[in-house]
Amino acid sequence: MAENVRVAVRVRPFNSREKTRNSVQIIKMMDKSTEIVDPSQPDAEPKRFAFDYSYWSHDGFEEKSDGYLSPTTPNYADQKRVFDDLGRGVLDNAWKGYNCSLFAYGQTGSGKSYSMVGYGANRGIVPVTCDELFKGIEAKRADGYKAEFQVSLSMLEIYNEQVRDLLNPKSWVKGGLKVRQHPKKGFYVEQLQTVAVNSYKEIDQRIEEGTRNRTVASTNMNATSSRAHTIVGILFSQKKKNDLGQETTTTSIINLVDLAGSERAESTGATGDRLKEGAAINQSLSTLGNVIKALADQSMGKKAVIVPYRDSVLTKLLKNALGGNSKTIMIAALSPADINYEETLSTLRFADRAKAIKTSAVINESPTEKLIRELREENQKLLDMLKKGGVGTGSFSMGASEEEKEKIRRELQEELQRQLSENQHEMTEMKKSWQEKLRESENVYAMRDDAEKKLKEEREKVAHFWNLNEDPQLTKMVFHMIHPGTHRIGSKKADPLPDIILQGLSILPQHASVSNEGSSIVLQPGRDAKVLVNGERVVGEMPLHHNDRVMFGSSHLYVLHHPKELAAAVKADIALTNVSYDMAQQEIAKYSGFDVQTEGKSKEDVLLMEDLVALVPMVNEANAISEELNKRVFFEIALISPQARGLKDGRTEVKVKMRNLVTEHEWMWSRNKFLNRKYLMQEMYQNFVEGEDWDLPPEKDPFYEDPETEVLIGSVQVYLRPLTYMIEFDENLSIQDFRGNEQGRMEVFAAPLTDDGREATDEDDLFIDEPSELIGEKMAFAVRIVQLHGLPAKFQSNIYCRYKFYLDEEPIVTPKVSGTNSPPFNFVKRFTYQPVTQQLLDYLTLQNVVIEVWGQQSVNQSSSRIKKKWTTSELVEAEKEKSQDNVTTAFKDSDEKYKIMCELATMTRRADRLEAKLKAVDDFIRKEKTKNGTTVAISELEDVIRSGSQRFKAAAKIIAMAEKAKSADQDGAIKSAACIVM
Repeated sequence: MAENVRVAVRVRPFNSREKTRNSVQIIKMMDKSTEIVDPSQPDAEPKRFAFDYSYWSHDGFEEKSDGYLSPTTPNYADQKRVFDDLGRGVLDNAWKGYNCSLFAYGQTGSGKSYSMVGYGANRGIVPVTCDELFKGIEAKRADGYKAEFQVSLSMLEIYNEQVRDLLNPKSWVKGGLKVRQHPKKGFYVEQLQTVAVNSYKEIDQRIEEGTRNRTVASTNMNATSSRAHTIVGILFSQKKKNDLGQETTTTSIINLVDLAGSERAESTGATGDRLKEGAAINQSLSTLGNVIKALADQSMGKKAVIVPYRDSVLTKLLKNALGGNSKTIMIAALSPADINYEETLSTLRFADRAKAIKTSAVINESPTEKLIRELREENQKLLDMLKKGGVGTGSFSMGASEEEKEKIRRELQEELQRQLSENQHEMTEMKKSWQEKLRESENVYAMRDDAEKKLKEEREKVAHFWNLNEDPQLTKMVFHMIHPGTHRIGSKKADPLPDIILQGLSILPQHASVSNEGSSIVLQPGRDAKVLVNGERVVGEMPLHHNDRVMFGSSHLYVLHHPKELAAAVKADIALTNVSYDMAQQEIAKYSGFDVQTEGKSKEDVLLMEDLVALVPMVNEANAISEELNKRVFFEIALISPQARGLKDGRTEVKVKMRNLVTEHEWMWSRNKFLNRKYLMQEMYQNFVEGEDWDLPPEKDPFYEDPETEVLIGSVQVYLRPLTYMIEFDENLSIQDFRGNEQGRMEVFAAPLTDDGREATDEDDLFIDEPSELIGEKMAFAVRIVQLHGLPAKFQSNIYCRYKFYLDEEPIVTPKVSGTNSPPFNFVKRFTYQPVTQQLLDYLTLQNVVIEVWGQQSVNQSSSRIKKKWTTSELVEAEKEKSQDNVTTAFKDSDEKYKIMCELATMTRRADRLEAKLKAVDDFIRKEKTKNGTTVAISELEDVIRSGSQRFKAAAKIIAMAEKAKSADQDGAIKSAACIVM
């Protein structure tokens, strides 16, 4: 009987990041209803969704002495309630013999792992389900229930469309394990290890081991854990005799799936980039969305719907869970914060579609002998086919050559042989007693478990490093003991092998050594080795202390545990630092030259700091890969202020500048484009490590950018306020790059237009006293980009300017000029507005027009850098002097200077126009005083003069600004302009 997938949503508390940002809550829940408010439209009607369960875990709880988060209000959903609603149902169905699946979905950091795995006393669904399963088995046995219970465990990870067996790292091969399809079993992973377990303790040990293997893979292979799916599979079998005395087997497969972060494609992809992120990394989640949409359409009665299970490894393995023989539950994890609105809304919509899916679960119960007999019969058919030379190639070989047909025939025979072998193995396993299987598992893991037990006891007494990972589940999974004496740290390439072997980026054969003498632990980096302690580069011998953070290379981040110092601190009641991955990354960003303090900063600055903390290790990793693969490019973070982008206010954007060390070409990449390329770089590096064909042609190389790609040279900001007085202006403005450094000058001229379309001069007398006089009237003016001067020598090809004006959607673009670094344009753009509105006046008065200068780079053949081979470490040292801390301030200061000068120039021109008018009136009065009958007229004219004189008082404001500028700034141009007015 078909039934719908049950769907639950759960909202977590604010995390530290959201608290720092002063985030606003946008989620509300009542019974089964969930509402989300658009933070950009807080007064608009919220979007509403209904699910089987809506769990409020945002507030209304207290932490007990054992660390458990217990409800203080009736609406708070703790771990126990979530398990009772979801996990208990999974268990009940497993006992009945149904296949069960529970998967968690949501963006990175939304709380998926907390619901699935939990931490400390707050155990999640996976460990509690396993624990309760064995409690149920023990209860059945205690009641004298006549049955044999068998529990086996598997654990796999899917990363970049490759399957890794987390319980058997020896099976990790290039391309991962194969996913096969069986007519009865459906899709399955070939050679996936299934371990017999006899207690919850054994399951817990195996899952911990799998998680540790996952951590090692994440560190050595630079694989981002948040982008991998983890599937814990539990095979639960009950063997008993039925009423006819036949032995029957009831089997349930329980799949507990923790999906990768569900960030939308545009969050990590790069619009317009010639390369797309190995398609594979995001492929599984996008395919999962397509599968769920197709299944939802089917349930709504749509016909001829194709469900694309085969498009990804994940959807193949979840086929039963989503549309087959399984009772399925989905839990969607939600962030409550306004900063995650788009992602949270996307998750809610995904969950809303999923609840329409129907599955048809059946009890998996068959006589054991029947199962064996069916396998024998299938094997006999396979043997017969093999004796006959396999199967005909049929339609597979239409139009193929004899050689190709033979290849197809050989492949089909190999497939038959493989199926035969697998069936034989399955029969052998079914004939084994459960005690035999348990003994085999015990033999495999006994020594390993004893070693792990001893290691745990040893960690209490001996100094050691423990790993830090961005995923809390993978933290404290890797340990390196530091017994008394000296320990060498390095890669497998060292001879003899080091005491502590590390693999991955920037790890040298002789990377470092650490000595433990009494109560003193000292670190000694190797020559040219990258070692950071608490974020700072270490080049000489350095003592280490408890909780020090140590980075070896680019991906091995550890914390020192010093038992003696810890004991002394506890005895003295000294508070210890709470070490976290974010804290360690903030330190690294700080010593990379960025201000990461949050106290007293605006929300925008806090957001900037978070972007930097996240991006710094990624840029370091990209540089390490570049150096390892000898790609001759260097990456650095660039801070682009709103002023540099032509905005009055707003956030400073983080971008990444890529520099070719040979040609000196430079390109500015958006954050999204860099992330997109970084994942491709990781894939290239992994192929390099595994000895595969890793180097790619330019069109597929993530380190390559076409030299003819046009780049932004710099920009100028043009204030058009003089036009609001119908006054022309002629400026020679600085073209500034993202750092605020001058890249040349630009001549810009603007003037009002006369009725016949000419650019007005003083003789046309179009000057007005107040801009408000223009409202409702016609206004026409021209903006002319005259010429650029003194661009860097490498910019002499296809130079052009572009800008957007007022409400224009499309930019205004000049023709391209080549052959000179001082290109003449004399490009005129005429604007006419009728009637003039207050909005237009506000734009001309308050905003600026940003004119961008673009061009192509030519290779500087005389560059000394072409002759010298620069290493990344050398270039890092060279870049240290170019601090970006004050880039925003620099642009703001420059912007204020230009505004003041613009105001001064405008007021000067206004004063000149008024002076000319008043002089004309004064001459007229002197002439009229000699005539009779003009007393009234003269009196009126004298009023005009007095009124005109009053207008000069407006200049006092600008004079005050000039005085302030003179006292606060030494800029000669401002002082000169101030003197002109005064």
